[in-house]
Amino acid sequence: MADSSRSTARPPPQTSLLKARYLTFYNFISAVLWFTVLGRTTLLIPLVGYANIHGGVGNFARWTQTLALMEILHSATGLVRAPLPTTALQVASRLLLIQLIVPTFPHTTTASPAYASMLVAWSSSEVVRYSYFAWALGAGSPRFIPGLLAWLRYNLFFVLYPLGIGSECWLVYRSIGPAGRLGAGWGTWVPVALWAVLAVYVPGSYVLYTHMMTQRRKVMKGKGRDE
Repeated sequence: MADSSRSTARPPPQTSLLKARYLTFYNFISAVLWFTVLGRTTLLIPLVGYANIHGGVGNFARWTQTLALMEILHSATGLVRAPLPTTALQVASRLLLIQLIVPTFPHTTTASPAYASMLVAWSSSEVVRYSYFAWALGAGSPRFIPGLLAWLRYNLFFVLYPLGIGSECWLVYRSIGPAGRLGAGWGTWVPVALWAVLAVYVPGSYVLYTHMMTQRRKVMKGKGRDE
């Protein structure tokens, strides 16, 4: 008699193939979208100044980041091995900035250099990350990833994480004052909520940073990849 537990533990080859194709497509498209954000941002800064880049890239960046909600679904359903709490924390913090805080307080966020530096940090990180996984999935193994891309994936975060997190925190902080002037009772609790968000950034940043450090150590030792 066949071992039913063993036969159901491994997905059929066709299922694995469809999964690989879908994830390759998702990562490729995401890399292209974030490369567009990076290109627009870096081109617009010298042309119109950092205070005016939102008009040229803001909405595109907003919906590109919103697409990352799919990653929570991927993690929750086991489609990828990325830890759900870490994935949800990073996606939620970015969506809070790009979908709520920036649209609500545009005068104190989009005119700040921190908005431009945030987009540069996000897009640079995501171009590398999505390209890394698209290449690994397309090649069938992380062993075939170009050495430079692998190095960037597990070393660039030393610079980009502090830049991105610092920019996010500054934009949240700049929004607290205007939030206090909101009417209809909003001005009472919204500033408190924003202070709470800043407080969450302390343990949240530690979790994200140590997660990447752990993955880096694994890769440097040849023990595996993070997805």
